[in-house]
Amino acid sequence: MEKFEGKLTVLMPAYQEGAGIYDNIGETLEILSESNRDFEIIVIDDGSSDNTYEEAVRFAGEDPRIRIIRNRTNIGKGSALREGFGKSAGDLVVFIDADLDLHPRQLQVFFEFMRREDADVVIGSKRHPQSRLYYPFHRKIVSAVYFFLVKLMFRLPIHDTQTGLKLFKRQVLETVFPQMLVKKFAFDLELLVLAHRHGFRIAEAPVVVDYRPNIGRKIKRWVRPGDIYTTWWDTMAIFYRLYILRHYEKNR
Repeated sequence: MEKFEGKLTVLMPAYQEGAGIYDNIGETLEILSESNRDFEIIVIDDGSSDNTYEEAVRFAGEDPRIRIIRNRTNIGKGSALREGFGKSAGDLVVFIDADLDLHPRQLQVFFEFMRREDADVVIGSKRHPQSRLYYPFHRKIVSAVYFFLVKLMFRLPIHDTQTGLKLFKRQVLETVFPQMLVKKFAFDLELLVLAHRHGFRIAEAPVVVDYRPNIGRKIKRWVRPGDIYTTWWDTMAIFYRLYILRHYEKNR
């Protein structure tokens, strides 16, 4: 794995992942251990009602580099990531979904892109020409429609905002997080809009998306109408704060 000075933090938000979280932490630990670098894995159980927390704690007891945070209620992925970041120590910070639809083995490519592009942020892009996608067709349709709307509304110089694997220099998150208001589905969009407006350089890397359905994650098999509505509402709120209220400029 590409060598960078300083510590690496991997933030892994998890919700209802009890069926696979133990093995997925193990896979992530194995990949990171190959780098011979200082790292930590912070798993944030965001109010799961299954055995996600117990399984994560069971693995964490085997390695001091793994830390577990537990939220008693579901506060949303964005808030969970902010909470994990507040307890992190890494000079570089990775976001990775606990289901490992995006495998941590791909981080090697992200480090290479950060170095080659002199980037502050590297995001996985499902729309990169070298990406390989193995996940349900209906999710591809939803992703394509959302990308079209985001491109139309925000003119970001990137082609994807929602892919879960992302790499940041710590300064980016220290600068952007205090301004953020979105807690759930449009969290990634607000983060990248603000990073771009602050002048941070964003690079896009190809990804392999390997959808891993399991009995513990039935909620993910279909995109729920309520999730679409919430995402749309949050997206419009970002647009309103950005262009009408000028909220982000006033609170820089």
